[in-house]
Amino acid sequence: MVLEARALSYAYPGGVMALDGLCLTVGRGRRLAVLGPNGAGKSTLLLHLNGTLKPQDGQVLLDGVAAAYSSAGLAGWRRRVGLVLQEPDDQLFAATVAEDVSFGPLNLGLDQAETRIRVAEALAALGIAELAERATHMLSFGQKKRVAIAGALAMRPEVLLLDEPVAGLDHQGAKRLLEALGQLSKAGTTLVFTTHDVDLAWAFADEVALFNGGRVARHGPAAEVLADRAALATSGLEPPLLLELGFRTREEALAGHNRQPHA
Repeated sequence: MVLEARALSYAYPGGVMALDGLCLTVGRGRRLAVLGPNGAGKSTLLLHLNGTLKPQDGQVLLDGVAAAYSSAGLAGWRRRVGLVLQEPDDQLFAATVAEDVSFGPLNLGLDQAETRIRVAEALAALGIAELAERATHMLSFGQKKRVAIAGALAMRPEVLLLDEPVAGLDHQGAKRLLEALGQLSKAGTTLVFTTHDVDLAWAFADEVALFNGGRVARHGPAAEVLADRAALATSGLEPPLLLELGFRTREEALAGHNRQPHA
């Protein structure tokens, strides 16, 4: 396991419990969908997995070693575990795309030559090389999403955490983004993404962690978890459309068989 959350608990001011003894493992090279309704603690988990938030109880482990919250520990952690927020405007602040994507590598202490290489690679991986000199405020929402991911990718993380990666995108924009993320996955990057979209989890994830009440209600292969109607119902979710159609077809076939007269 590249990442592990052990008994994480975290409450926001006012006593709102976001994580309640949550346990989760992230396998290296996997695509893990963290699935649940709004307010289930999904985003809070991601902020713990890259050290932005410190648990009030429990711990996060990297390769089996408890993560450190010192300046040096956090810097090393974030080299390995990148985070892309749901709203790209929360991450983009430089004047141009190239300047924004270069911020992370320069902050790592890399020289200009290595930084330029990383920026070019990241922009190419997201299919936005032609936007390098574009002003960030002139980008579409979908372009901003890809630039934010490129900024994280330029750090060459082992794990990329993405909060609702396709939220706000139209069909074509979501398709292009998922294709780019699929290429990153094939190259060996571990992907962890939050969503409340069961169809996205079905189409893109290897594994699903189903959230309910700040805990993982079920975690396993996507096909198994997403076929568990009872587990999904506890989180206010229904099976993916393709699975639901399959269930209904099978139920109708069984009903028809049972109605047939027997000799």
